[in-house]
Amino acid sequence: MAASVRVEASTPEVRRRMQRVRQKNTSAESVLRRELHARGLRYRIHVPVLTKPRRVADVVFGGLRVAVFVDGCFWHGCPLHATWPKENAEFWRAKIVANQERDRDTDERLRTEGWKVVRVWAHEPPEQAARRIAKIIEKRKARSRA
Repeated sequence: MAASVRVEASTPEVRRRMQRVRQKNTSAESVLRRELHARGLRYRIHVPVLTKPRRVADVVFGGLRVAVFVDGCFWHGCPLHATWPKENAEFWRAKIVANQERDRDTDERLRTEGWKVVRVWAHEPPEQAARRIAKIIEKRKARSRA
């Protein structure tokens, strides 16, 4: 299990900016949900999928055990778009690395419990992500009918 790393902001202004960043209902999440809904898929949002420590998936297909996480490029260290700030670099590196470790821990724990974990980068075209998720849902439905 990943260790919980608590990092402190360098200034009160940085702390205020960080607190203003949306954690749920981001534009990337909302557009993806509209795409999924338009494809006839029904789901729940912001569902706790693990406890101790608590982990919440952005979109959940509960009966099929599919958990979707929409990850922001900066906060989760996207290999294509991540930036490493020069100001207070140690703080930001610790914060982003801790997020990545938590993501890996979440994925591993959910897979162990029989979940299919889908990670969608915020920059991924929503139609493409929805198509990928829809294929997974269809496979899971077919398997459950068999």
